[in-house]
Amino acid sequence: MIPQLIEWLTDPAHWRGPDGIPKRLLEHLYYCLVAAGFATLVALPVGLFIGHTGRGGTLLVGAGNALRALPTLGLVTFLYLVVGGTQTATLIGLVVLAVPPILAGAYSGVQQVDRRVVDAAVGVGMTRWQRLWQVEVPNAMPLILGGIRNAVLQVVATAAVAAYVGLGGLGRYVLDGIRAVDYPKVLAGALLVALLAILLDVVLSGVQWLVVPAGLRTAGVGDVGRRRPRRPARREVRGETTDTGGGRVDGGAGHGLRKR
Repeated sequence: MIPQLIEWLTDPAHWRGPDGIPKRLLEHLYYCLVAAGFATLVALPVGLFIGHTGRGGTLLVGAGNALRALPTLGLVTFLYLVVGGTQTATLIGLVVLAVPPILAGAYSGVQQVDRRVVDAAVGVGMTRWQRLWQVEVPNAMPLILGGIRNAVLQVVATAAVAAYVGLGGLGRYVLDGIRAVDYPKVLAGALLVALLAILLDVVLSGVQWLVVPAGLRTAGVGDVGRRRPRRPARREVRGETTDTGGGRVDGGAGHGLRKR
């Protein structure tokens, strides 16, 4: 099977024309970017608002779980029949599937910001909007971008179902290969989808490295919320000063302190 796969991928006929790999790859990429972009525009403001105000968190979790439970193929097929057999139906279905990870990432990111940092922002007189955009969003950026990365990967994987309703993308190779019993073509389509997902994840990982503040990148997970050790306190008892470190310091009038 591997030699047949290599032969299929290296065939020049599969790299040109309306059914060529570049054309199908661009179609697949178009579906993914448009769906992830619209999902970000819808889910990110809602997640930030709920995370900032703390209102509607229970409703958000329930709605997110309900959207995750929707069957991808059934949703796309239903919308395709209702909307009228256009690309809009496929894009709406992909947007619905991409919303929950972005919504959860934005909400969780804002909710998990250290409350001491938020209280400090209140103490210096920041308004609610200033606290949101200058304190909470920068600190929540790792989880926000993580949600977007998760959504993009899900869309890349599920955009192949567009072929089942007559549209393009890399899913055409999988569906057409199954119909023609051309297994190298099926394997090539699956491999191209996986490579595209890996490539987009690497690109988004680089974007996350550039966007996330340096302090959040370098701080270890175990350092979050860890307090610095306190110095031993001293107390005076009957002319003697003892410390919590286990030693005793004698003191008296007219002479200095000495620890023994």
